[in-house]
Amino acid sequence: MIGYVTLGTNDLQGNAGFYDAIAKEMGLGRMMDFDSFIAWGEPGGGAGIGLTRPFDGKAATSGNGTMVALQAMVHEA
Repeated sequence: MIGYVTLGTNDLQGNAGFYDAIAKEMGLGRMMDFDSFIAWGEPGGGAGIGLTRPFDGKAATSGNGTMVALQAMVHEA
């Protein structure tokens, strides 16, 4: 199961409104909002989406800044 998908951006604030509008249509809002990262969804809910400046400081590309997180159960040894 996908936990969340993060997309890289070179203009976080300029692109955030697009995702605000999509989230609103889905009945969701921002669940995290930082200078370099914004996430939309519901804590404990279904898969969310995030928008971030790449951690390496380089320009966002189709791969740089993109991440898919897989949700998994934790099993203790």
